[in-house]
Amino acid sequence: MRAPEAGWGSTEVLVALAVGIVFVAAFLGWERSGAKYPMLPLAHFGRRGFSTANGAVFLMFMSLLVALFMISQLFQIGLGNSPLEAGLRILVWTGTPLLVAPVAGALADRFGNRPFMLTGLVLQAVGLGLMAWQVEPGVSYDRLVVPLIIAGIGISMVFPTVANAVSSSVLPADVGVASGVNNALRELGGVFGVAVAAAVFVRYGGYDSAESFIYGCAPAMWVSAAVSAAGAVVASFAPSKQGS
Repeated sequence: MRAPEAGWGSTEVLVALAVGIVFVAAFLGWERSGAKYPMLPLAHFGRRGFSTANGAVFLMFMSLLVALFMISQLFQIGLGNSPLEAGLRILVWTGTPLLVAPVAGALADRFGNRPFMLTGLVLQAVGLGLMAWQVEPGVSYDRLVVPLIIAGIGISMVFPTVANAVSSSVLPADVGVASGVNNALRELGGVFGVAVAAAVFVRYGGYDSAESFIYGCAPAMWVSAAVSAAGAVVASFAPSKQGS
């Protein structure tokens, strides 16, 4: 997040990246050979269902948290809504899982997880891309409703199918550990996404005015849409049958 301000070639950023790489490598080495009961069983990533579902959820939450981080501020800072007004307007997006997710989960049990993971991430990419395209000074709420609904339907299709894909790709005794890995990657994706969004946002805009915020928000939303599209590519490699 500080790289645009401090400089990508600065000592601060380079040392932070190097230390991060060392710690990640040490953690993976310990999980691979030093831990009797690893928190991150690397062997599971050899299963296509497990690795694609976790890759998809990482990218989905990276995209989702970027969008949530920017859209919640867009309505308040960019469009002048109160926190309550912003929350009510965002409900067309965040409320869709209550309606769509149960249906998507039931259909996935019959037709498999991959079509719903793939379609959901494509819809999320399309919705957020349309949102980014519409974001400009003075944009009205009615121009943002349809993109929000499309993105909401997309995430609603991914939530239940990713969880199902992860749990069905491992032995019953490993479901708890597999679920923990999936949850951790969701959180990591969100944190990583917000960091990337902040870097993009400060490159093009700021908080000096509503217009300045919107000029930074639109590029960050395009990043969010692109990350969803990358998640769709990962989901396309998921096995067609559960347990693979």
